[in-house]
Amino acid sequence: MMLAPRPRKMAPTFTSAQVAELCGIDRIKLNNLLATREGLPQGVAQGSGRSRVFTLAEARTWVQQVSDIYQTPLHTGVRDADGKVLLVANFKGGSTKTTTTMCLAQGLTLRGRKVLLIDLDPQASLTELCGLYAEKEVTEDSTVLPFIYDPHMEGGLTNFVQETYWDGLDVIPAHPTLFSAEFHIPGTVIKNPGFKFWDLLRQGVESLRKQYDYIILDTAPSLSYLTINALMAADAMVMPLVPESLDFISSVSFWSLFSDLAHTIMERGDEKTYDFVSVLLSKVDYGKTSSAPVVRSWVQRTYKDWVNALEVPASSAMSNGALAMATVFDISKGDLADKTVARVRQPLSDYVRWIDDLYVEQWRAGK
Repeated sequence: MMLAPRPRKMAPTFTSAQVAELCGIDRIKLNNLLATREGLPQGVAQGSGRSRVFTLAEARTWVQQVSDIYQTPLHTGVRDADGKVLLVANFKGGSTKTTTTMCLAQGLTLRGRKVLLIDLDPQASLTELCGLYAEKEVTEDSTVLPFIYDPHMEGGLTNFVQETYWDGLDVIPAHPTLFSAEFHIPGTVIKNPGFKFWDLLRQGVESLRKQYDYIILDTAPSLSYLTINALMAADAMVMPLVPESLDFISSVSFWSLFSDLAHTIMERGDEKTYDFVSVLLSKVDYGKTSSAPVVRSWVQRTYKDWVNALEVPASSAMSNGALAMATVFDISKGDLADKTVARVRQPLSDYVRWIDDLYVEQWRAGK
């Protein structure tokens, strides 16, 4: 009862200035388009001035129709080119993995993209961020688990997709019973030694690639069988990393275990490549007593060009948002100090643009 989303999560609203910024235009051009271009959402006038408030769906329509952001081609209701699968992974709790996953999804939708989240963590934190109360509104049959039991089921993973409160963002939710996969998959291997236990999810997302620009996977902070499947299904990997010593050591352990896993899979005749692996420093605090500068130098020496130049600072806005099952993208103008929110939201938005620009090049080439 305490954790259930009350009131139900609502998408933020956007001012005229915010919509203009999303579209990469100024307020004068936005007002001219409001007056002259048919089919654009008009929003709701505020007070006696020319300021207007737009819903999330209206803001996304403006981006898709007005901005210079490349919009993915549609053909008979589906994409021509395949959508991309991203994995956000980290073994360390408190690494902002789930929050980062949600922020990436929200940021991509604000560029006009259609995004699917797949929650593979039995803790179901991402499901909660999507406004679904896992203990009451999600069952085992709502998750990927039925597909894990029967990969050849009609409709595949499409059967489990749900809409969320956020326009352009769907989710396949998680539930604590997802842990059953950790018994079922090795049991299947025992019965059938040739079974490719790492390939279930990679096959499952193929049918979804034509329906979404991005499919983003969130996993448990461990090398579980579902995490292994996510590692093999993803086109690219993002690792949020807090610049603290224990987090750094945990990240090294992750790659050590993943290396052993990759060696085993390669011995069985399979291969895996990523478009990119990106380490994103998160919750960065360079205060006088912080060890962040030292750990940051360790990260840079270890991961080199994997480390993104962008960093997400530590902020009370993120902490307060977590208590309300929200992210900085959920906050409407005026709910918190604009500078406080922008300090965290801007580097995340820039990071989203960096990812999206990489794939726009592929989409333009029809890949």
